[in-house]
Amino acid sequence: MTDTVFDPATEGLPRFNIRETRDRPAIDAALAEDRAYAAYALGHLEQGLFTQARFWLAEGPTGSAIVSHAGAMGKTLFVGGDATAIDAVLSLHPGPRFTYVTTAAPEHISTLERTYTMTEPLEMMRMSTSRLSFVAADGSARRLRGSDVRELNALYSVERASYYSAEHIERGVYHAISRDGRLVAAAGTHLVAPNIGIAVVGNVFTHPAHRGQGLATLVTSRVTAELLERGCSLVALTVDPTNTPAVRAYARLGYERGAAVVEARARRRDMLGLGAWLRRRTAPRHERRGETEQRATGRPPSHEQANEQDRGTR
Repeated sequence: MTDTVFDPATEGLPRFNIRETRDRPAIDAALAEDRAYAAYALGHLEQGLFTQARFWLAEGPTGSAIVSHAGAMGKTLFVGGDATAIDAVLSLHPGPRFTYVTTAAPEHISTLERTYTMTEPLEMMRMSTSRLSFVAADGSARRLRGSDVRELNALYSVERASYYSAEHIERGVYHAISRDGRLVAAAGTHLVAPNIGIAVVGNVFTHPAHRGQGLATLVTSRVTAELLERGCSLVALTVDPTNTPAVRAYARLGYERGAAVVEARARRRDMLGLGAWLRRRTAPRHERRGETEQRATGRPPSHEQANEQDRGTR
């Protein structure tokens, strides 16, 4: 799927200039259009997370895109921009065998399915707030520390197994409410990047016996307030848009509705990665501002799907 290896399937397809970059300002600019949508990728510009992330920029006739593979939160994938440009990047850089798609737009899914087998997809909505829009809820909650991890895991395990570490709790921001000596509601973070000004709230959970009392709203409020106090200018979260009570609760805190996003588990179709390796080896390349730029074709979302043998090597 390159300029130097003839493949009839690529004839007439748009060609893209693709470069891996460590230029933080260039990455930030590529993500600037919707910072809430791009929260996970922006957060990986934070020192300590940046070393565990890789970023590719693509430019071509149908538009531009940015793709990031990261490892600080487990193996994760972020895609943004033009779907055809994303396809071109993934043809060269599909990433690890298994990953978790933290952020993709609904229109990206058919493109991702060419490279990955997608499972457990979640159709979600990104919401975000700032110092200007945030409205704190009345009430108090307890700030959790690493020493509280056993209690926290016990709460989360009411509905699903939980194996958070003390280090994870210390790195993040977690607040909880107790009743009769036990945690009954908690909220925390997926990502905290105060130097970049971004944080992502998550792990909001209330024990089934204590729901309907506004506890989730309160702990989310306390987490959000601390993140804003620590210098995060934008705090985002992801919610099921059909969960009307949750959407309304976050809206009362000043969270504004944003883009539709899809999360999913992904397994690379080319398990050995030989197809992408060959394309990287043969793709034309040149130096641009100290970075290597390669050319590759991208298939538009409407392009006819390749046969099963071709899909196994793309």
